[in-house]
Amino acid sequence: MPENHAPNPEPRQDGASEVPAVPAPDAPAAAPATPVHAKSRSAAKAEGKSAGNPLLGWLKEIATVVVIAVVLSFLIKTFLFRAFFIPSESMVNTLDVDDRIFVNLLVPEPFALSRGDVVVFRDTKGWLPPAPAKTEGPFTWVQDGLTFVGLLPDNSEQHLVKRVIGLPGDHVVCCDAGGKLTINGTAVDEAYINPAEVPQVRNFDVTVPEGKVWVMGDNRNHSADSRAHMETDGGFVDLKDLEGKAAVIAWPLNRIKTLDNYPDVFRNVPAAR
Repeated sequence: MPENHAPNPEPRQDGASEVPAVPAPDAPAAAPATPVHAKSRSAAKAEGKSAGNPLLGWLKEIATVVVIAVVLSFLIKTFLFRAFFIPSESMVNTLDVDDRIFVNLLVPEPFALSRGDVVVFRDTKGWLPPAPAKTEGPFTWVQDGLTFVGLLPDNSEQHLVKRVIGLPGDHVVCCDAGGKLTINGTAVDEAYINPAEVPQVRNFDVTVPEGKVWVMGDNRNHSADSRAHMETDGGFVDLKDLEGKAAVIAWPLNRIKTLDNYPDVFRNVPAAR
């Protein structure tokens, strides 16, 4: 029997099928494109507020700079350098009254101390008279705060500044037949002594114990140094009391310079036995 087949449509000459297209299921309508320049209402509002308050942006920048400066100053004062004020004439001509100095806090540790170094140390042995009570003013807290973070020098007057003459183990004697100081049997020409006055001879003969140093002022006739405090722990200063090595005179401007430890003076001094 002949099979009933649906007649296949003959292809059209233009190549298109005569089969009607089946409509696709309903699809959601495409969202209208958002212009790339459109901004949220809150962003536009914030931009307008910022543009309308240039003073606010300037104040924020200033506050940021101040905070960074304070933090850096505190870190430097804590770990690297600290400022001090010179109240006396004991180190003239090296240091004058009212000089401001920067002290290297990395000496004596981790960097070693040397003979001739100018050092600042805490008065833990009562060399200084008690500090007078500080007069409180309306802005005292500001000064204390600036000193704490390192923006002002320490003027508490409970620190001393002298030159290291004897290291642990050194035998220091004053004086030989020529009136010179000797260290471990070697006479030294102390080029740092104030040339305005001839130093008065004050005899002593000491051996510096371990963990201590012997210190003297450059203005010998006006310095209450180790010689003047031999009844207190022999006049020695504990290494642990050292704040550090005075490195630079920072003020006044006409005196800015680095401080010398005169290595040539001590070059021929033998090591302690």
